[in-house]
Amino acid sequence: VSTMNANTSSGGEEKASGRRNETLGESGCLGEAKRGQVIRVAYVIAALDLTFLFMQMGVTPYLARSLGLDSVGFGYLQTILGVLQLVGGYIFGRFADQFGARAALILSCASGSVFFLLMSLSSSIPLLFLSRLPGVFMHGIPGAQKVITDMTAPSQRAGALGKLGFCFGVGIIGGSAMGGVLSTKFGVYVPAYVGLVGSLINTLITMVWIPSQTKPKSDHHVTEHSDLFSIREILRLMEFPGVMEVFLVKVFAGLPTGLFMIMFSIISMDFFVLEAVESGYLMSYFGVLQMVVQGLVVGKLASYCTEMTLLRLSTFVFAGVGLGMALMRTVWHYCIVAVPLVFAFSTLATITDSILTKAVPSSDTGAMLGICASVQPLTRTVGPTIGGVLYKQFGVSSFGYLQLMVNLGLFVYLLKSKIPLEEMKSK
Repeated sequence: VSTMNANTSSGGEEKASGRRNETLGESGCLGEAKRGQVIRVAYVIAALDLTFLFMQMGVTPYLARSLGLDSVGFGYLQTILGVLQLVGGYIFGRFADQFGARAALILSCASGSVFFLLMSLSSSIPLLFLSRLPGVFMHGIPGAQKVITDMTAPSQRAGALGKLGFCFGVGIIGGSAMGGVLSTKFGVYVPAYVGLVGSLINTLITMVWIPSQTKPKSDHHVTEHSDLFSIREILRLMEFPGVMEVFLVKVFAGLPTGLFMIMFSIISMDFFVLEAVESGYLMSYFGVLQMVVQGLVVGKLASYCTEMTLLRLSTFVFAGVGLGMALMRTVWHYCIVAVPLVFAFSTLATITDSILTKAVPSSDTGAMLGICASVQPLTRTVGPTIGGVLYKQFGVSSFGYLQLMVNLGLFVYLLKSKIPLEEMKSK
């Protein structure tokens, strides 16, 4: 990105050069066709990673039950993975900033290979718990986001990041279906074998197709604080204009929905009275909505509306969804509510990621993406406790009323506040 600091006589030329470089994005050292190819490969890697992840998510409860793990123990298993990914998200982002997006993606895919290898060997409960450890570095989506962030201009970033929602849909539909079929026909360990081979292939794809340098050499530098995990560095990023405000909106706006989704397996059985197959169909429906909305709708909206407008819109729609969730009584009601729910959730995730990566220096985008990626593991860590209390004490409607109140408050705050959204062009 041009620094545009030439003298007055050459100011026009420098501004024109700056506009050309902005169009090329931070990967101006690569040709247009090459950058487009790398971005498409990043989408493929993300889709495969999510497919294997959802494949094991559907099988793990049955594997845990076959090993004699009760529901409480399974909750501990999920909490451990959530804590590991919560801590590992920021470390992974810092690793990507210091060693590059390619190295970070290789680390993620290699960790996935170890994860599936340990799952395939999990013949006892201790081994099953041990298999969670590689999850600390399993961050395929933040790795793909880092590649896309380096490869796109700031003005194109929201649309490019939004298309990752299509990958999410492919993962949740394909992974859930494959996991069920493979475990039923061939045994509960077979999905782990497929995941192992697939993760190794993903590692190879990353090594061959993702360039070692995804942004110009001028963007690479040694940060003042080189520790992979530093509270001081997190606080430093939060001090940039608008970062703290947008990040808190990201956390609190999606929290009620996150709590609801964590409890969804229990809600689908007790409240909607669904069988396992019907619950799977509902998850597939959710995945299709995710593909359509985040893959097609969000990117289009980002080209016509400002990011602050979309951020306000997402909180307003979330508030309306909360009212719908509070009033719903059947699974068909949920199918209707799910449409604006997916829209609000996808828009919030994409727009906040885009805003936050543009609000910090280019050398810190990986760390910022890592912090953003830690929001979901944080919800998974505290969610079972909070969600369990809400569901047991107040019922399903409590999730809707909580979402209505939180997002209505955030919408009013965003209308009245003047969050300074400054695009960082220098280090």
